[in-house]
Amino acid sequence: MTPAAFNASLAKAAPPAGLLLALTASWWAGKDEWDKAHALAMSEDGPECAWVHAYLHRVEGDLDNARYWYRQARRPPATGELADEWAAIAAALLEAQQA
Repeated sequence: MTPAAFNASLAKAAPPAGLLLALTASWWAGKDEWDKAHALAMSEDGPECAWVHAYLHRVEGDLDNARYWYRQARRPPATGELADEWAAIAAALLEAQQA
């Protein structure tokens, strides 16, 4: 799936089938469904979900918690626009899904 197709899928009521859990969490984040995205990001260990988790805490303005999750994801804390980070996460996870 391309990033454009992923973005287009946000118009649907449910995420596409077969996505990585972190990518599904990112999909819900893209629909501004913070609670659904957060529950999914918390449900699995690993750097991908930790990255989404960090982003979600940035969205809510909890930067201390976000920094913790960036460390878990082994990524530097993001400082740019939230929309840019969301797109970067989605693109990286889509690439990982296809690998």
